[in-house]
Amino acid sequence: MTIRHFPTARAGMPPADRAPRRTITIGLVIGALTLAGAGPALAANAGGSAPAPVVAATAPAVAPAPATAPAAAPATLTVTGTGRAAAAPDMAILSVGVEVTRVTAKEAMSAQRTAAEALLGALRKQSVADRDIRTDNLSLSPVYTQNSKGENKVTGYQAGQTFSVKVRDVGKAGQVIGAVTGATGDAGRVNSIAFDVADPSALRAKAREAAHRDAYEKASQNARLSGHRLGRLVSLTEGESLRPSPGAGMPADAPEVPLAPGEIEDQVTVTAVYELV
Repeated sequence: MTIRHFPTARAGMPPADRAPRRTITIGLVIGALTLAGAGPALAANAGGSAPAPVVAATAPAVAPAPATAPAAAPATLTVTGTGRAAAAPDMAILSVGVEVTRVTAKEAMSAQRTAAEALLGALRKQSVADRDIRTDNLSLSPVYTQNSKGENKVTGYQAGQTFSVKVRDVGKAGQVIGAVTGATGDAGRVNSIAFDVADPSALRAKAREAAHRDAYEKASQNARLSGHRLGRLVSLTEGESLRPSPGAGMPADAPEVPLAPGEIEDQVTVTAVYELV
């Protein structure tokens, strides 16, 4: 920029002579303002490139989630189901034995041994395996007799032995009993008989299935009557199954006692808890 200096106006000069001085002054002011505004741009160009504008980002405010009350526990329904299953027995369990009385203990034990050997021999002749014969009890006790003075005196000894016998052919159970009593005579004892199945697991499985069906049907009906639908199974408990008990005793002198095996029944009970929806 070129700045020219003009002579100071002398007195008596016309106004036209002072106009160029005002023009130069305005031009200087505009130039200074232009240089001041262009300063940052010039500095950036000197550095090689203009800096990228910085934009301040503000994350939107997130409203806090409203507090929720804990969910209420679902209603439940508890039912008990009972299932039964029956099958023809395939095995008879006998409780047989011998019992003798003699004057001395030694004589009683000897007579008991003789009678027991006769009993075991009769069982083996009936094709009863040794694994199916088990001694349940062996006893020896004194026999007391009251005299005319009211005193109890030992007058002898009683010895006995009891066996549990499995007869795996139900049709031969009566025949086995007759063979035992025939071989042991008055010393023979038949205490009880029970019928059963050799493998109860299949019978119990059928009873368990019936118990589950019974529980589910009861639960479905109760849910429908109460205006609900049956939900998931929450818990299930199985009770003790019921097994057949031994039959009644019979006289020892009955040869080939006629028997009626009937059916063997197994019963299972379950307790189920369901949700109602």
